[in-house]
Amino acid sequence: MADEVARTDIRRPACPGCGEPWLRPTQLPGRYRCVYCLRRYELVSQCPSCGTHQTISRMSTTEDMLCQQCHSSMLRPI
Repeated sequence: MADEVARTDIRRPACPGCGEPWLRPTQLPGRYRCVYCLRRYELVSQCPSCGTHQTISRMSTTEDMLCQQCHSSMLRPI
């Protein structure tokens, strides 16, 4: 029974602000909103932490939201 629950579990990205897995895309490309704390974020091409520039690809996994150099979030609050 536990295996069935693990297979149906949906992996969603965590909000950088509150840490809850309620981050959802909005109608604008590269924009996200946390349904839990209602904060808004945008995906940027330059890492806010280390300044490394990266190409923004269409996101299919949450790994695309992390900097490849310092592994911090590429989401900036708006």
